[in-house]
Amino acid sequence: MRREKPSWGEPKAGGAAGKSPSAAPLAPGLYVVATPIGNASDVSLRALATLNGVDAIIAEDTRVTAKLLAIHGISRPLLTYNDHNGERERPRLMARLQAGAALALVSDAGTPLISDPGYKLVRDARANGIAVFAVPGPAALIAALSVAGLPTDRFFFGGFLPAKAGERKKALHAAKSIPATLVFYESPQRLSRSLADMAETLGDRDAAVARELTKLHEDLKRGALSELAQMFSNVESVKGEIVVVIGPPKQSEAFPLRNIDALLKLSLPHMPVKAAAELVALASNAPKREIYARALQLRRTND
Repeated sequence: MRREKPSWGEPKAGGAAGKSPSAAPLAPGLYVVATPIGNASDVSLRALATLNGVDAIIAEDTRVTAKLLAIHGISRPLLTYNDHNGERERPRLMARLQAGAALALVSDAGTPLISDPGYKLVRDARANGIAVFAVPGPAALIAALSVAGLPTDRFFFGGFLPAKAGERKKALHAAKSIPATLVFYESPQRLSRSLADMAETLGDRDAAVARELTKLHEDLKRGALSELAQMFSNVESVKGEIVVVIGPPKQSEAFPLRNIDALLKLSLPHMPVKAAAELVALASNAPKREIYARALQLRRTND
């Protein structure tokens, strides 16, 4: 997968740079370790101890991981595992794990398996009775959600949208009625076109574009999708890793009013207004107060 490589920021004074964390014995198994998405200081103490204690580190790009390890004074054997060599390398890695090795899996930046290789390795490890441990930490999608100022009670992560316009619009249409904030990763070259397609397919919802999170040139822009498409229309000026966060649909978009009315009309003859409203609100995920008001209106009309 082609993603811009992180430019690790230096840790603050007093950080772990130049000091190798003391290694504690680790149980055999596969350790899925999150690494910083930009600033090298965002690595956890447990992640450092794990990386220093495993027998080897499985990396998407060993050059990127080697730079992070050097900043924190860690020296461990590095093994390459990515989309291109996965079929060949998985049996070798499985053999080491079955022999009792402790191996760490990292991506170039952030949490492994989140739009990065690793799913099949974790799947095979579990299928063969090998322990898999999560060492959690940074993820660009969570970082973007936390600062976007859009609802976070529920969200849908769509990864990278298709590069071709027709397939991209099809994917967006499938996500249109999801009653949640939408989160996508995008490349600088496609950002403007994708934002325009989002506005056309999803409606001109409130959204945010986050770039270079935790890095020196961190930036977040808020606005309607059409405004953001215009704002980022100059492709040459757009750089860095990008997360697009889109507000949830209005209730009428998520569950059409005609469907709510149909459910109420089926329910009202058989139960009190309050019970019918509660049932339909549960089925449609719509606010109970609004459904109750609509039920009263329909009851008065029918009476």
